[in-house]
Amino acid sequence: MRPSEDRYEVEEDAAPLDLLVALFEARGWPCESTATEMSGEIQGSWTKYQLRGIWRPEDMVLQILCLPDIRIAKDKLTPAYELVSMINEQMWLGHFEIWSNGGVLLYRNATILGDDGMLSLGQAQALVEIAVDECDRFYPAFQFVLWGGRTPSEALEAAMVDAVGEA
Repeated sequence: MRPSEDRYEVEEDAAPLDLLVALFEARGWPCESTATEMSGEIQGSWTKYQLRGIWRPEDMVLQILCLPDIRIAKDKLTPAYELVSMINEQMWLGHFEIWSNGGVLLYRNATILGDDGMLSLGQAQALVEIAVDECDRFYPAFQFVLWGGRTPSEALEAAMVDAVGEA
């Protein structure tokens, strides 16, 4: 990648955060970055998501976090943890978790890059799309549990039926 008038031109493979920034800029999504982290905002089907890319060069690991701006009240933690557990059983890539500090819900996925630490445009697009798709897919289930008064199993079943109906 080469900076060009505050824009990035994407080569075939590039440093992970540079490529994520270029992807965000190309799509007109707001973002900022440092040497080891980038943060941006993406409009999903249900809400805006904050997406973070965290690069650990010592391990050659790129971690993608997608936060759907859902905070879980203490009185809803038990059903929310049960729902997270049930949702994670449905997932192939990444997982959901609830941060103990503040009850923030997030999707997390880590990718080990090769020895050169480079990320392809296809990989970057897939990582971002998977994160947003999984948050969109399960957002209704969290709404059903946190505000709709449904049990975790009812919420997951309803969310999965809705997802099947949209396809």
